[in-house]
Amino acid sequence: MTKQTDNRYTLEQLTGKPPRAWVVVLATVGLLAIAVGTLMPILNVQIAPGAAGTWWKYCYAGGALCFLVAKLFTPYTGTHQRIKRLFRIEVWSALFFCAAAFFLFYNGNVSRDSWAFTLAGGALLVFTTIQIPRVVRRELKNNNSTSGK
Repeated sequence: MTKQTDNRYTLEQLTGKPPRAWVVVLATVGLLAIAVGTLMPILNVQIAPGAAGTWWKYCYAGGALCFLVAKLFTPYTGTHQRIKRLFRIEVWSALFFCAAAFFLFYNGNVSRDSWAFTLAGGALLVFTTIQIPRVVRRELKNNNSTSGK
């Protein structure tokens, strides 16, 4: 005999409680700093002629740390297991950005390791940004279709 379970979720159960405003701002600032730290060496931007040319590494590392702290302070409080795993993947993307920041300083002038970790973290972040709303929409749609039966 199989046990029938009722898998109906409300929107609050799917999304959990909303994160605090300061955490959202911290995550946004962190991602913007990561973007600036990534684009500056690619575009070969020089701030000042006397600058060492490595200030973008500190910008990237600060952004990665801000994003990691923001993700650690926003645990998923909902009950849906797949969405919980997707939020955990977002934390892994923040860890990949921190690993990239480590390799920026560890390898010196060779930055291919850091760009690989940046690309991996960005790919995970894009994936979760697309998947979380899709899963929520699908579950709400399933709730509406099963409630009509």
